[in-house]
Amino acid sequence: KMAAAAGAAAAAGLWSEVNRCGQNGDFARALKSVNKILQINKDDVTALQCKVVCLIQNGNFKEALGVINTHTKVLTSDVIAFEKAYCEYRLNRIESALKTIQSASQQTDKLKELYGQVLYRLERYDDCLAAYRDLIRNSQDEYEEERKTNLSAVVAAQSTWEKVVPEDLGLREATYELCYNSACALIGQGKLNEAMKKLQKAEELCRQSLSEDSDVTEEDIEAELAIIHGQMAYIMQLQGRTEDALQLYNQIIKLKPTDVGLLAVIANNIITINKDQNAFDSKKKVKLTNAEGVEHKLSKKQLQAIEFNKALLAMYTNQADQCRKLSASLQSQSPEHLLPVLIQAAQLCREKQHAKAVGLLQDFADQHPANAAEIKLTMAQLKIAQGSVTKACMILRSIEELQHKPGMVSALVTMYSHEEDIDSAIEVFTQAIQWYQQHQASQTRGPKSPVHLSLIREAANFKLKHGRKKEAISDLEELWKQNPKDVHTLAQLISAYSLVDPEKAKVLSKHLPSSDTMSLKVDVDALENSHGATYVRKKAAKLTGDNQQKEQGQGEVKKKKKKKKGKLPKNYDPKVTPDPERWLPMRERDASRTASSPPTSPRPGSGAAVSAASNVIPPRHQKPAGAPATKKKQQQKKKKGAKGGW
Repeated sequence: KMAAAAGAAAAAGLWSEVNRCGQNGDFARALKSVNKILQINKDDVTALQCKVVCLIQNGNFKEALGVINTHTKVLTSDVIAFEKAYCEYRLNRIESALKTIQSASQQTDKLKELYGQVLYRLERYDDCLAAYRDLIRNSQDEYEEERKTNLSAVVAAQSTWEKVVPEDLGLREATYELCYNSACALIGQGKLNEAMKKLQKAEELCRQSLSEDSDVTEEDIEAELAIIHGQMAYIMQLQGRTEDALQLYNQIIKLKPTDVGLLAVIANNIITINKDQNAFDSKKKVKLTNAEGVEHKLSKKQLQAIEFNKALLAMYTNQADQCRKLSASLQSQSPEHLLPVLIQAAQLCREKQHAKAVGLLQDFADQHPANAAEIKLTMAQLKIAQGSVTKACMILRSIEELQHKPGMVSALVTMYSHEEDIDSAIEVFTQAIQWYQQHQASQTRGPKSPVHLSLIREAANFKLKHGRKKEAISDLEELWKQNPKDVHTLAQLISAYSLVDPEKAKVLSKHLPSSDTMSLKVDVDALENSHGATYVRKKAAKLTGDNQQKEQGQGEVKKKKKKKKGKLPKNYDPKVTPDPERWLPMRERDASRTASSPPTSPRPGSGAAVSAASNVIPPRHQKPAGAPATKKKQQQKKKKGAKGGW
């Protein structure tokens, strides 16, 4: 009895120590006391709970979870559910944390808060939004501002990653965190100027908030502002201000922020600016994207973008095997994604394996019809690069959803014209016009759309340009029908009919306006003096009084100059025809008499042209003077530089 009493007294003293240490925040010392209590009673539920809490407070999440799993009979889920889920969450075992929360017998407020965080990490934004709405509606404590910040973060994530138009939450943006999240949502919508203003406001609020604390240094403020400045640089990059963005990115890196996620994003963005240039810098930046813990700080799409850029960098630095390995891994993770197969095709093209690249793209297009359009555009580009323009046209015309688009029509017509295949070009116009006719018939019976009319106009002009006036008639009639006051179209229509139906042309010509209505007010002087005029009339000086009379009578007063007779040679005989070569030097006269070619003097410049071109090697085999020596030097230089290659 005395031993039991002594033990109870010791335990009571230890509990007092635990309580005092807990209030002071000294959890390391509290843990020592708890362990002594557990030596007295190893299954003390309260002591075990306190031990788990002390370990969590000290950041020992793995050890805390070990205690929970070792004492499952005592620490049941209804007793320790929150602590277990929190440890799993902090150890990045997010799916396990979700199961622990969902299996809890009672959903406490603490579990609901953690549930919202878990859903956010799992990128289940709709469920997360609902969870935070419920928390804000049913909670009355000092953490309301934090919940609103989390709510705005969810909306920003939806806007950024799911392209959902964010709803107005009606939140008063009184903190820099709320301003920052609002800016992120605006970036997701493409409202970059508005987003920049929000970030500037966030920066101002951040400085005001932190400067109120005397213990906070300027370095601390700059570290806190790093994420805001990083987003500003991203906007600059999107706006094409790459130099400004690059400067700001590098300033942030120099601060050495502790947020590995922020550093990884900035490093990735610098790599995208460098592209195939400054490879050494990009290789250094890649190391920042590989830092420990990055995978838990970024979204799936951010991590995926980083991996894509690693593959591209490997391609740019001629690491073909590494490029293939990375792109193949990405394709296995996301079989429907375009970029991995495009990177593989690009690598094959760099290796001059164009046919294999086209085959790879064709296989992907067959397997993923939803993404076939973009793949086929790439295939067409490769065919053009190979000089197979007609095959490229066939590929482009197989993209049904783009056949009627003005850009596609323009590209196909240009390509067919280059190949002198006018019939196919006209067929492209016809199919596009028919699509609009069918589409408009199903939508409305009103006037034709501007795009439809523009296509008809382009088709008519193209046919007229290539002498297909008869084929242009239907297009011109449609245009004139839409706008009977269009004199230009009417004139084109009359011109077209004049070849096939003169009577019809005559009837239509009656619709032309009269010459009186077509009088043009043209300032001739202004026209002649305008830039680009082929003839400019000299302005006559203004004459008044005597000067004017003198100018008018000048023809009468001015004496005519007499032409001097040319001197004839002493031996000139008017009965003999002069020698036509008398102006040539004697040696050239002799040469012309012996030559068999009829012309006596070449046209200016022709002799020089012939002599210069006579010994020219045909273009296919032509080499510049000194080519062999130059080539040798280049090879030597290249070989020397290869030592420092990637």
